[in-house]
Amino acid sequence: RITPDLVLCAPQFTNPLHEREIKLRAYKIPAIENLGATQDQFDTIDLSDNEIRKLENFPLLRRLKTLLISNNLIFRIGDDLKDSLPALHTLMLANNNLLNLQDLCPLASLTKLERLVLIENNVTKQPNYRLFVINLLPRLLVLDFKRIKPKEREAAKKFFESGDAPKIDDMKKATEEQRIAIKAAIQNAKTLEEVSRIEQQLKDHPSSVPAAQEDTVMKD
Repeated sequence: RITPDLVLCAPQFTNPLHEREIKLRAYKIPAIENLGATQDQFDTIDLSDNEIRKLENFPLLRRLKTLLISNNLIFRIGDDLKDSLPALHTLMLANNNLLNLQDLCPLASLTKLERLVLIENNVTKQPNYRLFVINLLPRLLVLDFKRIKPKEREAAKKFFESGDAPKIDDMKKATEEQRIAIKAAIQNAKTLEEVSRIEQQLKDHPSSVPAAQEDTVMKD
């Protein structure tokens, strides 16, 4: 867990970008909590290599510009990030459990976001993923370590103005039941091995729902 004692004892330093950083990686942290103990003294927070499942529950951190949270189990992004992280411009979310394009919609509230990394998430395999993200985040400069080119912005704009692109509301309705079942499967997993099995199944068959957990959801 993130505790005031852990925050106090964790490595704190000035990184190569001359920003104050705190390193909270590889502590098997299951959830974001108690970050108010940082007293908003850091430009960068590193939460990589933990077991965090939801990107939410941040206090107001006006100073935070970079969040490193790769190699976790994140399948949900909270809707209140804009109120908690108003200055965030870089978000590293590589190797998590984000599945569908609509799962990324809460990122639209991060109006200063310029750099985003989502590699090794199933969502990157969805049709028109890159166009979707470029359209969703008009201020984004770099996506998955690749600079966004003017022609990509134009292509994204045309695609979403053409009517060929799926509407966000329609996407949410079409996959809500599937998302509930998948979230239940991940939440009910008792071991990291079980989570890994579910993740591999979803990577191999993106539209599938773990059968055993689906039965549980239907019974409930």
